[in-house]
Amino acid sequence: MNKILPIVILSVITFIIFAVFEEVNKFDPNEKRLECQEKTKTFEKINFEDPIWKANNLIETNNFTIKSNIEYSKYMDSYLVNVLDIKQADKILNDVLKKYIVSNKPSDKNLLIDYYIYENDKEDPSKKGKKSKLFAGYLVFAFKVDGKLVYKIQSDYMDIDGKDIKERMDCIIKSFLSIK
Repeated sequence: MNKILPIVILSVITFIIFAVFEEVNKFDPNEKRLECQEKTKTFEKINFEDPIWKANNLIETNNFTIKSNIEYSKYMDSYLVNVLDIKQADKILNDVLKKYIVSNKPSDKNLLIDYYIYENDKEDPSKKGKKSKLFAGYLVFAFKVDGKLVYKIQSDYMDIDGKDIKERMDCIIKSFLSIK
């Protein structure tokens, strides 16, 4: 009996470790978790080593900083340059974020929301195929705490005038906050 007990304990521990490993690795970045992610092409990357659920409450408690950029098309005339600048984009994002702030509770942690908007340059000679010209552009958001990436998401926008950018930003924030 004494010889069997260590084998049973080792087997149970191995089973538990395997089950936890399988559960953590179930995440598929191409799987759409939310309905809003199905509207356009969306990719996610979640860093499970730095728990995201500790970071997403930083939006809810108003402990975040925004860093932003817009890359307008270079080979074709930009539609976006005439309708959206970085100040306007930041205002759109701040309006979206206001909906999710529930308190102004100070924290020793701060979430960096580092994002950029890319206008799809359909005349770029490096573009290959029709699929690369189907969308107007995309947004890439990286959420970082203490310089470490906890979540990254990319989502296409379809309107050349960027009228759906606010909707895509809202989907991105919802996606981040939905991970608990």
